[in-house]
Amino acid sequence: MKWMIASDIHGSSYYCGQLMEALQREQADRLLLLGDLLYHGPRNDLPRAYAPREVLAMLNERKDRVFCVRGNCDTEVDQMVLDFPILADYCILPVGERLIYATHGHHFHLDSLPPLQPGDILLHGHTHVPAWEAFGEGNLYLNPGSVSIPKAESAHSYMILQDNSAVWKSLDGAAYHTERL
Repeated sequence: MKWMIASDIHGSSYYCGQLMEALQREQADRLLLLGDLLYHGPRNDLPRAYAPREVLAMLNERKDRVFCVRGNCDTEVDQMVLDFPILADYCILPVGERLIYATHGHHFHLDSLPPLQPGDILLHGHTHVPAWEAFGEGNLYLNPGSVSIPKAESAHSYMILQDNSAVWKSLDGAAYHTERL
């Protein structure tokens, strides 16, 4: 199965549209969103083409392919307009012999770990900075970066998870890092 993983759209119809184009181009089976879909949050400036209603329409059109965990900017009001579940704090994905613990990153992160076993993978967004970092006993921390408000001079980005590898790509599809899982 081919997964596209993205985080932190923050209501930008412009960058969500680019993500939807990438989803089609990648022909991913599923899209896992790591939260912060519609609202920009009090610490961020408005992203380009801030239009949450347009974002929810784009995402609802693909509701049969979208999975989501709740971000710190996602609320029950957002769930009322989205046609797929967004309020789970985490999800677990098996990849080979490993498990991926996917969450937004505001509760569980490298300084506050979820219940991981040696070799498990922590996947989260929230920081708006792409990451691939080993830690613990063979554990790995992954972050796809941000679709609409990247930080630390990183690209507007997403990640592809397929065949025991993760590939980070800018929204135009250019790969800039690959990590074997």
